[in-house]
Amino acid sequence: MILALILGFFLGTQQVNSPDSLTITKDGSNVTSINRLDFSIPYTDLPIIDSNRYNQFLDNLDKKFSVEPENARLDQNGSIISERVGYRIHRDSFTEQFYVYFFSHKQSSIELPMLRVPPKVDSELLDDIRYKRIGRYVTSYNSHNKNRSTNIQLAANAINNYVVFPGETFSFNKVVGKRTKTRGYLRAKVIVRGEFTEDIGGGICQVSSTLFNAVDNAGLEVTERFSHSRAVPYIPPGRDATVSWYGPDFAFKNKYNQPVLIQAKTLGHLLIIKLYSSESIQYIPRKVPGAT
Repeated sequence: MILALILGFFLGTQQVNSPDSLTITKDGSNVTSINRLDFSIPYTDLPIIDSNRYNQFLDNLDKKFSVEPENARLDQNGSIISERVGYRIHRDSFTEQFYVYFFSHKQSSIELPMLRVPPKVDSELLDDIRYKRIGRYVTSYNSHNKNRSTNIQLAANAINNYVVFPGETFSFNKVVGKRTKTRGYLRAKVIVRGEFTEDIGGGICQVSSTLFNAVDNAGLEVTERFSHSRAVPYIPPGRDATVSWYGPDFAFKNKYNQPVLIQAKTLGHLLIIKLYSSESIQYIPRKVPGAT
């Protein structure tokens, strides 16, 4: 905003004959056309950019044309699926060209500048941390309960292939996300204030509890964990980790100097969660009650 005011002060004293419209292209094809008046603060003779409108315009371009990077991951057979590079708008470069258009007559089109966004996990890193198992835990559930089984599978898929880097804290709620009907979660039994009831996403606490025990088995640092208000049948007493979108979370920190890979899957009536890392990791495992 300050830069726009300064440029407006100096250029406002000059004769400005900039074109009214600006064409924006991507890969040579027209994306949109905009008018400089749409970004001008009204009721002034000075050419001053409305920064709120301009930033909103850039945000909309980002939503439309940016591509999120995809991490390398393991498929069901243990083979590596390669990563995919992402792209986002180079805002500084675009803004420089936009200022030229706005404050002068030198430019009437902009090729949308894009920046490469590398994924956090590439094939080389994944290959290095997928062999040495440092933690494991298995629980069982009634696979005939379709709603609860669906919720367990969705939550397990959400944490599967997630890599926790050294010093990073893993949050179950953040990684799994809000459990909603539109995301496929179904109504199933939950515990609320010591009583059984039904809610969307019932059953995912088995995933967070199984993960907690695998994490504890690997000797990682648990930073947040809460138990249910009553015993649950799938885990030894005191070994559970209840989660709720608007309530408790399960979180742990990777205190080791190597990344940790989470592998979670369902097999028949079993939920299996394993943790892997590099062969060079130095870790201190713990004995976990109920481990098989």
